[in-house]
Amino acid sequence: MRCARNLAVKVKGGKHLACRHGHLNPVSDPMSDPALAGLALLDTALLAVDRQGAIRYANPAAENLLALGSRELVRHTLPSLFSRAEALMRGLDSALGQDVSFAEHDLSLDTVNQQHLHVYCAITPIDVAGCAALLELRPIDQQVRIANEERLLIQQQANRELIRNLAHEIKNPLGGIRGAAQLLALELDDRPELAEYLEVIKHEALRLQHLVDRLLAPNQRHVQSNVNIHEILERVRSVLLAEYPEGLVIRRDYDISLPLLTADREQLIQVVLNIARNAVQAMHGLGEITLKTRVARQVTLARRRHALALELQIIDTGPGIPPDIRDHVFYPLVTGRAEGTGLGLTLAQTFVHQHQGSIDFDSRPGRTCFTVRLPLEPFAEKTP
Repeated sequence: MRCARNLAVKVKGGKHLACRHGHLNPVSDPMSDPALAGLALLDTALLAVDRQGAIRYANPAAENLLALGSRELVRHTLPSLFSRAEALMRGLDSALGQDVSFAEHDLSLDTVNQQHLHVYCAITPIDVAGCAALLELRPIDQQVRIANEERLLIQQQANRELIRNLAHEIKNPLGGIRGAAQLLALELDDRPELAEYLEVIKHEALRLQHLVDRLLAPNQRHVQSNVNIHEILERVRSVLLAEYPEGLVIRRDYDISLPLLTADREQLIQVVLNIARNAVQAMHGLGEITLKTRVARQVTLARRRHALALELQIIDTGPGIPPDIRDHVFYPLVTGRAEGTGLGLTLAQTFVHQHQGSIDFDSRPGRTCFTVRLPLEPFAEKTP
């Protein structure tokens, strides 16, 4: 094998990572080779492959994108990892045959673990530790997602101020209505035919009071502690199975190596419960929910870069979110059900953002997935 003295690897933004290295052992392990060590620091997913497409190296960003560990990835070839790898293999053959970089700006890939990806793919010939090419996989929706998160943060802040003002405007006259109803009850002891109407007034006033309390709930202070996310998921699981004992299946797919979170336990319970309960109600109590946890690496949350984050996915087999409300599903009072209040996802988003995390979703008939990402480090509480 010839010596790799000047390895230039093209990375995100058009920059190059230059690795100067002396003679390499032809049988050296690419996963530990110093010529590739710098790739672990990049937030672009990178795979190093040999001429047959066997994966020899995967950086942490690739593990995160493909939801597979590096030890699992290096057991695969490109055709075994991706079910539709023909275009990828043609690009690899072209890059190696002409000794020039190859780029595909919109490539659809289905992974072995049933992920569907739309990526920008660049293939660069290299000659390091038995690797013949370096693949850069960049989700084309990544920039869109970051822009949407920025927009949602601004919108959520405006919504929170609007909700706070609205709740206070409702709360004051509501107290007067409840007080008047109690006084009226004393005057109607001899008018039983009117008692039913009075009960309607009292019941609706109480319902509005609970609604106002929920609107003001995000303004309560955090109670931080070290929490185990799986204990929270088990708590939610037990609640839902108690509410829907027949017809509902809740599967677990946990990464038990996850460390403890520093977070508000009750708020996280409410986040998961609101999302999962919405899913169960959309399925009318009949269907399947999967609670999945993973470690996400090198992610940007609330404009900050984090080496590690929790990635929690709540996946259901329901009918999907109606297309007409998908763009504003987190807005207050937006709901796809006649009996819904439209506050569950609004509160979930607010609590996640207060933990400096992110929440998004992907929905189609038969599969809706809400993804919550939280930094695996203490968060600094923001003033509402």
